[in-house]
Parts: sequence; structure tokens; C-alpha cells
Amino acid sequence: MGEWRWVTAGESHGPALVGVVEGVPAGIPLTREDVDRDLARRQQGYGRGNRMKIEQDRVEILGGVRHGRTLGSPVALLVRNRDYENWRESMSPDPGQPDRMITRPRPGHADLVGGLKYGHRDLRNVLERASARETTMRVATAAVARAFLAPLAVTVAGHVVRIGSHTVPERDYAAADFERVDASPVRVIDREAESAMTAAIDAAKAAGDTLGGQFEIRVFGLPPGLGSYVQWHRRLESQLALAMLSIPAMKGVEMGTGFRQTESTGSAVHDPIRWSAAQGFYRDTNRAGGIEGGITTGAPLVIRVGMKPLSTLMKPLESVDIATKEPYQAQVERSDVTAVPSAVVVGEAMALHVVAAAVLDKFGGDSLEEILERWQLWFERVRSF
Repeated sequence: MGEWRWVTAGESHGPALVGVVEGVPAGIPLTREDVDRDLARRQQGYGRGNRMKIEQDRVEILGGVRHGRTLGSPVALLVRNRDYENWRESMSPDPGQPDRMITRPRPGHADLVGGLKYGHRDLRNVLERASARETTMRVATAAVARAFLAPLAVTVAGHVVRIGSHTVPERDYAAADFERVDASPVRVIDREAESAMTAAIDAAKAAGDTLGGQFEIRVFGLPPGLGSYVQWHRRLESQLALAMLSIPAMKGVEMGTGFRQTESTGSAVHDPIRWSAAQGFYRDTNRAGGIEGGITTGAPLVIRVGMKPLSTLMKPLESVDIATKEPYQAQVERSDVTAVPSAVVVGEAMALHVVAAAVLDKFGGDSLEEILERWQLWFERVRSF
């Protein structure tokens, strides 16, 4: 029985991004196409920049899978950076004199604080890893988690709920509502909001500015009982919050109706408990977002994440050169106008990893077959409690 763990490595303009997922049970169907599907989704979205035209991410599975099924050993993945050909000399791991040095930190990025922390006088050493390009491998490794959860009928889906000042109507979306999300250039369920959002992105691009927004992730098919109240780090909402805020540019997370609950009374916030012979215990509403006391309730998880406007502006903000201490306009790297639509896919990835770890923690097992048996018995138990 393993613990779900994963790690990534690689730089934005380096040779490749790599990832390893450990604790993957044996017998899970997994192909390159499963991973490439989510990699392609991450690269889509209205408002993306030129890097998406250069990179066409494809995964190479280096270990842990044989003839389309996981072996129970670590799954090793690699995604090559096509743009490395243009950076081969600058990003070579071999000894040499670096070029394309950066000494002008960009406000809102890790450039300055990363340089201070690690002692880098060339801030490219910071931005190459701090870049959101790293999320490529988060998505790739999370495709392993998605494949693990699929036989359990657990699905993770997301959509954009705000870009700038434009929002979608608030309602209790079902799993079927998400089938058309990827057909939208801004990944919204509500089509009326789509044109307003794309127009806002066009206006920001013309002004050399950027836009933030919010996305929502929902997890369907979970039973009650994942997570725990006994230690702070075992509370599932704390794990989800940590995961979401680890994504570059994310500044806020809420579960269910979240911050809106602070404006209301307890009687209007909490979800009354019901019981029936067919369902067992259930709730008519889900304002808690599928978690009470750090533990899943059996209702869908509902996580909302707030993303700031991207920090790299075509009309750069003022900064100071760390070498000369002279004021300058901040360094301009390639950037998107908004990355909220693609951030949805990264949010899904982080939720997939957290949920896969919680399932493995609760049900254990070295093979998918073993976990499925325990999973079905648990559903029967909680229904008859």
C-alpha cells in the first residue's frame, strides 16, 4: 500500500519538464493519449500568448506503465520543451558563461525575492522555474490521478466564473453541465457571459494590460468520509487550499459559498441533514461545498479560486536594476493577457492530486481491483449507517 506523492522538475526554457508519481496502484488503464488530452486543454483559452504557438506538449511515459496499465511502481513522465532549441546555449546545464541575463526584476513576480533568497544575480535562474510553464507537468502527472479515479466514477471538472468584472450566473452546476466547457474559448458554461469576457480580453490586450478572474472546480462521486478533523493537515479543505494557492498567480480560495457566508446568518448558511432508506444521510443544499469538519459529506466538492491579473505587462511597471541600482522599466517576457481559462485545467490537476491522495489514504490497496472492492463496501456501509 502506497502514499500518493508526486514531484516535478525542469525549467521553462530548459530541455524538458519531468514528473514522477509514486504510490500509483497497479492495474489502472493509462495511455499517452490520456495525458496529452489534458496537456492540450491546458494550452487552450482565449487570451493566451505566443508560447502556446511554439509548444505543442506531448508526453513520453518513461516508467511505471506497461501495455496501457500501471504496474504499481512510480510513473515517470517527460514533456520536452520545443523552444529549448532557441535557448540551447543559454540554458545548457554544462559549464559556461550565461547569456540573456536578467537584472531587472518584474513587479508581481518571484524575480527579486527569489534572487534574494537563493543569491542569484542573474534573475533568469529564478524566473525559469517560477514560470507557469511548470504547471505543464502538474497537469501531466494529474492525468495519472484522473485515470485512477475514473473507474471509481469520480470526476473533476472546472469552469470560469469571472474574468475581470464579468461573471456567470451562480447556480448549482451538475456534472453534465461541464460537457460543453472546453468548446468555449473562455471555458464558461454560460454562453451569454462568453462574448462579454472575450471583449474585455480584447480591450485589455489593446491597452497593454492584463486581467484576472475566478474559476470553480467541482468534484463529483465522492463518498462521505475522506479527510479528517483530527489534525490540521488532514482536513481536506486545508489540503485543497494549499494545492490551489500553490498555482502561480492564485490569491484566494473558498469552499462552497465561502466568503459570502460571512455576510449571512447561520440559519441561512448551514445545510440541514436528511435521511431516506434509499440514500441514507444527505443534504438538500450544498453551501458547505461538500466538506464539514474537514471531511467529505458525499455532496460534490465546490472550490472557487481567485487569480490576480498577470504580472508581466506590455506596458511595464517601474523597477530597479539589481546590478546598477538604477530605476528602469521592468523586464518584459512573453505573457498572456489572461490565463484564467487555462488555469481551470491546472486547478483540476491540483484537485485531482488531492482527491487521489485522500482516496488512497482512506481505502489503501496495491491494485485498482483491491481498492474498488473496499470502495464499494464503504458506500454500502455509509448508506446503511
